[in-house]
Amino acid sequence: MKIIQLQLYVFICCQAVVTDQQTDLGSNVTINCDLDENEVYWILLKTPEPPTLILRSFSTPKSPFYYNNTFRNKYSVQFKHCLVIKNVTADELGVYYCMKTGTPPKLSNSTRLHIAESTQLTECHNHTTDSHNHTAVEFIDQNQTQCQIIIIISGLMNGLLVIVLIGLLKVFVFGIRRFAEQSQLNTDLQHTQVEYATMDFSKLRRNIRSSQINSTYAALKLLKS
Repeated sequence: MKIIQLQLYVFICCQAVVTDQQTDLGSNVTINCDLDENEVYWILLKTPEPPTLILRSFSTPKSPFYYNNTFRNKYSVQFKHCLVIKNVTADELGVYYCMKTGTPPKLSNSTRLHIAESTQLTECHNHTTDSHNHTAVEFIDQNQTQCQIIIIISGLMNGLLVIVLIGLLKVFVFGIRRFAEQSQLNTDLQHTQVEYATMDFSKLRRNIRSSQINSTYAALKLLKS
């Protein structure tokens, strides 16, 4: 239930197409669903209230599932998920949607139900209906603006993420280069130490030979004398 309501908020915020449908108080109204789906949800939006789930229709002859028992005497479903409203009152005025949940979810174009101009209403009722319709339009415009703001913020966040990834990549490459240079420096140092040790060993051998020659020469001199 909460997942469906979340999907409703997201899709209704970005909904732009609204079709007006006039009716008279006390008459029956049929609202078409433009989705070619087997199962749909019918939703009513009455500002400033959140979206209201009315019912869920099925592809089989199975009766619709109503989210409120009071809706059974007011709403029904006909062929291809058409929503029928009996004895329309001011409580049923608003914007209607049919929606298919799933992957990806689908939302139909909305239908705004309002009173026909020929209906005889008091000045107070006319003012209330006009105010309601005007509020619904303002709500849709406001949601469209919010949707655009969300898209802009998402783009900025994606750009910031790219910048961070590039920075991390540069740090990683710099670390590899530094490690390679340090390894090369250690290798050169080891070669230098080996060469130095080899040179010292050669000098030691020459000193040993010189000492041996001097000792042999001294011994020969002693024998001659």
